[in-house]
Amino acid sequence: MDVVLDFFVDRFRNIIARAGGPLNFRLVVMPTVVSILAIRAHLRDVREGKPVFFGAFVTSPTERRRLVRSGLKDFGKVFVVACVLDTVYQLIALKGFYPGETIFVAVVCAIVPYFLVRGPITRLVHLLLHRRDASPEPPAAATKPDPESRKTKE
Repeated sequence: MDVVLDFFVDRFRNIIARAGGPLNFRLVVMPTVVSILAIRAHLRDVREGKPVFFGAFVTSPTERRRLVRSGLKDFGKVFVVACVLDTVYQLIALKGFYPGETIFVAVVCAIVPYFLVRGPITRLVHLLLHRRDASPEPPAAATKPDPESRKTKE
């Protein structure tokens, strides 16, 4: 039992140590890049008139396939880069390779931010679009009576 506990404690320490070790910029850069890709993907969906990401993902199996493909296209390359950077980090700092940690860090850096950003952005854009569409027409400018027309009536 102690061996298993020690294994998990070591993995946890390794993951926590990544925040201060070499290549720590990737822990900021990767989520930022994925967030930008999520915003671009949502704006593309809005322009094309496609349904809300999370709602369609949960309720529509046909849309789910399209959304998974779209998400893989958006964050797939970033996920691979996150795996490569974490592997390089492990080889430099830990003098070994731990695939489970690599997958965990890549998921946290690539997939989690994609879904965390895309949902609120979806709501924000739809809210802004509905406000713009629901805003009443500006009132017509009140026309001032023409002074010439007053003279003719008198």
